[in-house]
Amino acid sequence: MEPSRWQLIDDLAEFLDAAEDFLGSRPALHTVTLTVSEALRTRGPYAHGAEPPRFGVLRGPGGPVRATLLHTPPHPVQLTPLDPADAAALADRLAEAGHRVPGVWAERETAAAFATAWQRRTGASAEQTERQRLYRLAELIPPDRTPPGRARVAEAADRELLARWYVEFAADTGGRVHQDPAQWADSRLAHGGATLWETPDGTPVSLAGNLPESAGQIRVAPVYTPAALRGHGYAGAVTAEVSGRAAATGAEVLLFTDLANPVSNRLYQRLGYRPVADFATWTFTAPAD
Repeated sequence: MEPSRWQLIDDLAEFLDAAEDFLGSRPALHTVTLTVSEALRTRGPYAHGAEPPRFGVLRGPGGPVRATLLHTPPHPVQLTPLDPADAAALADRLAEAGHRVPGVWAERETAAAFATAWQRRTGASAEQTERQRLYRLAELIPPDRTPPGRARVAEAADRELLARWYVEFAADTGGRVHQDPAQWADSRLAHGGATLWETPDGTPVSLAGNLPESAGQIRVAPVYTPAALRGHGYAGAVTAEVSGRAAATGAEVLLFTDLANPVSNRLYQRLGYRPVADFATWTFTAPAD
């Protein structure tokens, strides 16, 4: 029987032609690959970074795709679930191709298996730098208390605010800003993907974003309230608004949380979100010459 094999791909259309059915078979587990692919298709190859993206598919015996790779430098490589043997084969394939791998983001066991394989293959050091949990909305449970004010979809006049909060959110969560903040704001405004909670006097106090529908799902991201405004229920109110609007379309509604933040994890579970799977980011440091 023909062994499984990894194929590296440079062209998005070729990748989607090969992997679309596989990715659509488990859209919740593959949500990030689906949404990033859609952004690259609609906004161009540099939507998530200054370097061209790279892709890969793992074909099992007989040819069906059973795993994928997506890399938009300088972000970590994104992988769908793999067993340790396939993770090791991928590490070998990428190293042989001279592919620079700054890190990996995947379902928890897959990320750990690839990190171990990459260390063994290259001598790089690896550190787990983030743990996330993917949630699916089962049934929306409105907050017990709704703060004064209302939700509204962000408009062009909010562009500067969205750009600033995008930068603040990245700093608050320990991430890096990999996209021009104004371009990020424009992309959200273009599809109504940013909703603000504002106080009765019209002051915006919290943000809940959503990505466009892809493969029957809508992912809520990001949710941000400036530190000085927290503790008033704004995040719960605006997240409930965005979640309910997304659910009303018939889409599956998803979101990720940082497992290091127990407050947000409790909030989303109170709103009716239920765990799907845990994910992890590992960051690699190349060995010194």
